[in-house]
Formats: sequence, C-alpha cells, structure tokens
Amino acid sequence: MKKHIYFCLLLLSSFSAVAQELTQSIKGRIVDQQSKAPLPGVTVTVLDTKPLKGATTDPEGYFKIPQVRLGRIVLKISSMGYKEQVLPNILLTSGKETYLDIELEEMVQTLQEITVTAASQRNAIDKGLVTVSGKTFDVEATRRFAGSRNDPARMVAGFAGVTSNNDSRNDIIIRGNSPSGVLWRLEGIDIPNPSHFGALGATGGPVSMLNNNLLAKSTFMTGAFPSMYGNATAGVFDLQLRNGNNDKHEFLGQLGFNGVEFGAEGPFRKSSKASYLINYRYSVLDLIKKLGINFGTGSGVPAYQDLSFKINIPTTHAGTFALFGVGGNSSIKFRSESEDNFYSDSNQNLDYSTNMGVVGFSHHYFFNTATSGKFILSYSTAGVKAIGDQRVNGNIFRPDYRQNSWQNRLVMGYVFNKKLNVKNSLTAGITYNALHVNYSDSTYQEASKSLKSLRNYKGTTGLWQAYTNWQLRPSDAITLNTGLYYQRFTLNNSYSIEPRLGLRYALAQGQTLTAGYGKHAQIQNLQTYFNNDLQNSGAMATNQQLGMTQSQHYVVGYERGLGQHSRIKFEVYNQYLSNVPVENVPSDYSLLNAGASFEAPRKNYLVNGGTGRNLGLEVSLERSFYAGYYYLFTASLYDSKYKGSNGKEHNTAFNGNYTLNLLAGKEWKLGEQFTLAFDTKITAAGGRRYTPVNTTASQQAQETIYYTEQSFEKQFKDYFRADLKITLRQNKAKYMQEWFVDLQNVSNTQNVFDQSYEVATGKVKTTYQLGFFPNINYRIQF
Repeated sequence: MKKHIYFCLLLLSSFSAVAQELTQSIKGRIVDQQSKAPLPGVTVTVLDTKPLKGATTDPEGYFKIPQVRLGRIVLKISSMGYKEQVLPNILLTSGKETYLDIELEEMVQTLQEITVTAASQRNAIDKGLVTVSGKTFDVEATRRFAGSRNDPARMVAGFAGVTSNNDSRNDIIIRGNSPSGVLWRLEGIDIPNPSHFGALGATGGPVSMLNNNLLAKSTFMTGAFPSMYGNATAGVFDLQLRNGNNDKHEFLGQLGFNGVEFGAEGPFRKSSKASYLINYRYSVLDLIKKLGINFGTGSGVPAYQDLSFKINIPTTHAGTFALFGVGGNSSIKFRSESEDNFYSDSNQNLDYSTNMGVVGFSHHYFFNTATSGKFILSYSTAGVKAIGDQRVNGNIFRPDYRQNSWQNRLVMGYVFNKKLNVKNSLTAGITYNALHVNYSDSTYQEASKSLKSLRNYKGTTGLWQAYTNWQLRPSDAITLNTGLYYQRFTLNNSYSIEPRLGLRYALAQGQTLTAGYGKHAQIQNLQTYFNNDLQNSGAMATNQQLGMTQSQHYVVGYERGLGQHSRIKFEVYNQYLSNVPVENVPSDYSLLNAGASFEAPRKNYLVNGGTGRNLGLEVSLERSFYAGYYYLFTASLYDSKYKGSNGKEHNTAFNGNYTLNLLAGKEWKLGEQFTLAFDTKITAAGGRRYTPVNTTASQQAQETIYYTEQSFEKQFKDYFRADLKITLRQNKAKYMQEWFVDLQNVSNTQNVFDQSYEVATGKVKTTYQLGFFPNINYRIQF
C-alpha cells in the first residue's frame, strides 16, 4: 500500500515538474505611517528570486510586480530615510492577485540602518499608535488556524489573554472581563454585535457575520488601548475591509460549515482605480433541510444569510471615497419534541430571529502630504424577535416570553491627522451617535397568570465622543503615545474624561520594553436602562440614572526576538473596575457577570456601587511562518474577582484562572500544483464557573433556583480541546481550489457547559458542550 501511495505522489510531482511554471502578480500601496500620505520611489523586492524581481512605487504609492512564482514569498521594502521592512510569509495563489497595504516608519536618525524584521513585523506596533497589548492579523491567519471556522472572533481565542471555553458561541473573554466590554469597529466606525443569533447589546453569538474573505490586515487589542477607542472596558477588535482588485475581475466560491457563499470583485472601468468587492453567504444547514435532510441543533435548523461589500473610489484631487456595508438575518425554531441543547429545553417551544446591518460612507482627503482629514457617516440597525411557550401539561402550552425589539444608530464623525515633523504627529477626532431604540418584551408571571412587560420604551438618546492623541518619537528607539478621550451620554448626562498613555522602548539585541495605562468607561447595555419593575406596573425605566462602568488598566511588557523568525513576549497587567451596577440592597449580584447569554439583564433599581479586579501574567512564544512551518504558544494566568452590594468578594463568571494554547502547522509542496498542510490547536483552560442549583427550592418553584449567596464559587472540571485541520490546495493556471477538513475536538472530550434543574425528573441536569465535530470546507477562486 505504501508503495502505491509513494508512486502516486512521485507521478504527481513528475507531471507537475514538466508543467508550465505558475505565476501571479503581487501589488499594493505604500504610505507614511504617521501621515498616511503615499510614498513614491519606494523599492519593493521579492527576495530569493533569480533574476531578482521588484518594482518601484509610482507618485501615488502604488506598485505591481508581475509573474512571481506561486507559493510563499518574502518582500523587502526600502526607501531613503525610512526603516526597511522585511515581510515574510506572503502567500501567492492562482486565480487572485495579492494586494498589500504597507506603512513605512520614517527614521528619526537617518544615519543608522534599521530593519523591521519578520518577527517584529507581526506586532501591532506597525499600526503606529498601539504600543502595548495589541496584535495584528490578516485574512490568511483566520483561514490557517485549526478550530477557527473562518471566524475572526474564534481565531483570536488562541492569543494571550483571551479565553473562549464555550463551544456554542464566539464570545471573546479578555483577561477575565465580560464579553460585553469588547468594542467592535469596522472601517473606523463602531458597529453592533456582528453575529447571527446574537442578542441586543451582546458582542458574540453562534455564527459570525464577518466574512474573512473580505478582511484586510486588522488589529486586536486586549487592554490599555489608545485614545481613539472608547466606550469599552475589555478590548477592541478593529477590522478593515480590503479593496477590490482595480485591474481585473475575480470571483470566489466557498462551501462549508459557515454556509455556501459567492464573491466577486473588480474595477468599474480600467481607466480608473475605482473598485468593488461583494460577498453573499447562505446557511448550508438550511439548504440541506430544504433538500429533505433534517440536521441541526435538536430539531432546530439555523437559517441565516449575510451580505458584505465595499466600493472604493480614489480620485486625483478630491480624495478617496468609500462605501461599505455588512448585514444579515437569522432565524431558528425549536420544538418541545427535540432533545435538549444549548438554547432551549425539552418543555419549550421557541422561535428566535435576529437581524443586523450597517452601511458606512467615508471621505479621506489630503490637504497636503502631512495633513489629512476623514469624514465618516454610518447607519446601523439591530433587532431581535422571540416567541417562547412553556409546556403546562401534555400538548398544552402557555405563553412564556415575547420580544420584538430593535435599536438603530446614526453616526457622524471627523478625524484630523497631522504629521508635524518626523518626531511629532497629532490625531484628533469627534463623533456623535444618535441612538433610536424600541424595546418591547414581556415574561410570564405566575402570580397574575399573564405576561408582564419587562421593557416597553421607544425613544432617542445620544452619545458624544471626542479624542486627541499626540505621538512623540524622540529617537528611533522610543515611541510615546499620550492621549485624552471624552464621552457624554445624553440620556442622563453622565460623562467620562479618560487619559491614555503608551510607551515603547527598543533596547539592544532585539529587546523591547512596553508600558501602557488607560482609563476606560462604558455605558451599560441600552436595554438595562429601561427595565420595568414587574411588581410595580407604574415603575418604568428603573435604571435610567445609571452611570458608566469605569476601568483603570495598567500593563507592563517585555519582548525579545529569538533570531529572525521567532519572538517571546511577557505582559503583566492589573485592572481595577469601579462604578459597576449592583443591586440597591445587599446581594452578590453584579453586572460584571452579564454579557455571555441571549438575554439582557432584568434587574431593577441598580446603583453604581460595585467593584472588580483583574490581574494576570501572559506569555507568548511565536515563530512566524518560515521554512514551511510555524507555531504559537500562549499561556495566561489570571485572577478575576468582583464585589456586589454586600461587599463580599467572589470569583467572576469568567474567572477560569488559566488558559494554555498551542497552535502549530506544517506545509509541504507536492510538485508545482499541490500543497498539503497540517494545522493543530490544543487548548487547556480552567473550567467554567457556576453557581450551584438549590434542588429543594427548584422543586418548590418548578424552575431552576440557584444558591445566589454562593455565586460562582464552584468550577466545572478543566476544559480541554484538540483540533486538527488538514488542507489540500491546488493551483492551476486560471484558478485555485482548496479543500480542508477541520476535525474539532478530536478526542471527543466531554466538557461541561451548564447545570440546571429538570422539572420532568426532579433532578439536576448537566449539559455538555460540543463533542467531536468534523467541519469540511471547499473554496475556489478564479
């Protein structure tokens, strides 16, 4: 058998060897890191090519290198007076030209030669203003990592400081914080929860709407982020959409767990650099259902679709105009005959649907090569509908829950950027968010035998945001960012003034010290302000005077290069949270534990009297993709505590205490056309925190009642999961096709998800997370 396999591979290699060499074009644009102005005359070289291939940027900063051999290449970018960059691991495939947006940093002392190496280039420092607790990634990373399902949110779960021990959702838990403390930003605009089946005010869900085929290089931050980001206490996901190909039309088809999708991009006309990019996706499970095969979560089959697009129109004298959007809808129906799952129980009928959409416009204009301004305008909407009925007896059901809510946001803002000189640059911005909400939901009350309104509010409010950031570079070794952020919530006129500080100091021998501080404030989930008192029908919007949750975040880090392709990084942090909403009577309740479910908090008469604390140590050991393989090991040791209105300290719901990740991959070329890759991800983490069930009280109430005085004192057994991904890629002259199978939880480990009281048996029931799950995907680009 082995001889037959060897013969087939040898035959394949021999056939490919005599085939015509496959090539592709690589192109892009190079700008100054501080001013964002295009840089002409920059030399771009493809290393290890004979004869040496390269190009020089034109007056608008564009370059193009045709007929580069397919595979992974290394680029060197050099220009007089700027730090030289070496970009490794750039993947060239058939069917699609590779495009890069590159920023060069001007040297303060031009007599010395500085090269930004492969290892350091993968740090968020290349964004300029992020000096600590940040990491950049591109679309290729979201495809490569095992277990990520092509989802950027699941992909970052492998980074230091991030925990995601819930297989049913892509919530991002950063340093023990609630997922609701994460800010999602797209093309410079804050956006609602970009997940299918996501609740209003949440930041995650089962399936992401963000299509990784459209992403450009983006940044993920885990704390002490700079002053252009606000209204968040945990972290920031700053995503950029790439521009479509402005030279030729290209197309994409993909089929897998996330759905069946089609994409197109290209120029509007060849005489201009204007381009379009569009992608549509539909739930593959719903398509299977329509073919007569019933497959899903119990009897429920998720149906969803989404659309993403970007139109980019650069002009010679009027600046660059861009129009972009992301939107989708989703629905699912559970029936009582189905077996239990993550989302409903066997005695409940549930119809649940969501929608989200955002459309944005921007105009970026350069007054001169050192001064520019960017105007942004966007409109977003998000809505949830839910109908829940509870079994009373046999086939008799009563109404249990109803919801029909939505919230819209109109955003208008302006960002000013000025490079004063090589050492100093200034950025400032102002944004107004006009918020229009309509909340209508109700729940069954046993006392009245009827539905009572949880929220019944329709109105408008607003959020003002402004910031300024000054970057000082006294030498090529030191970068100092100082900033100030301000926001005011017009609903109750609460406001926050927040200083920010970030320092990066490059030592000898590839060593770097970093430090950061940030005061961060966040308004509450908007629904929380308008909670009604179910016991007093005249009391509405009982939390309207709630102030913002406050956070003080301190970070110190050390980085060291280990050769040209590897690096190790340590970070220590301490975060103190105050002004946290808690009950106005002594209890263990705190809003710090909310944000990872499908329901908004229902508590009334909350006050800003709670506190929280997160501290920890993080280690990252990374080798960038070189010589056919890569690895990333991260270790996060942390402790997350809170105090409710009773003053007692408890573990937060997200205090797992530790997370270990190992990601690694190896790639082999099989002749000219084929590439085979193996990628793995192994995660070990502390088990989910939980509050034990009070069985006696649950039997009396005929629903789950917890020992609230023991909030999150218990912990399920440690979480473990191993994923293995196998990818086969084929390049032909006109197209590329790729197959992969992602074997998730290959050991079929039974990780505990939750415990609840089961009325039918009168016992506590344990629900487990996702077992072994094979995810198969096919992609073609042409």
